[in-house]
Amino acid sequence: MTSDVGNALFSELLMADQLVRNRLSKVLPKGMELSHFGVLNLLARLQTERTPAELARAFHVTRGAMTNTLTKLEWAGYVHIRPDWDDARRKLVSISPSGKAARDAALAAISPLIDDIAQSLGDARVRQTIPVLREIRLRLEGE
Repeated sequence: MTSDVGNALFSELLMADQLVRNRLSKVLPKGMELSHFGVLNLLARLQTERTPAELARAFHVTRGAMTNTLTKLEWAGYVHIRPDWDDARRKLVSISPSGKAARDAALAAISPLIDDIAQSLGDARVRQTIPVLREIRLRLEGE
């Protein structure tokens, strides 16, 4: 019985993930990919510089994949990449004002969908769901 519940849970999570990614991809600023939005969103939330290696770990991708993403973001003017003055081997990444504006525009575009879903489910049910989803994420990250 438990495996049926687990399978149903993960089937719903995977489908919801696909639908959210599809909807978000449609409203992102021209040339911005979902991976770009993820990096900008994290940097905006943290409000501090991160190394490319730290970002790669946070997104569970290779350093090469993160370097590719950061190169595109820098080219678009969405991030600033500078040398780490304390360790010349490292670089530090921060979100630029235009990167924050692009992230905010993407969030504004997707907010009506998110708000509609949250309102139709009700704040109480959404609040109850968040800890469960967080626990799933933390367990998966720990593996």
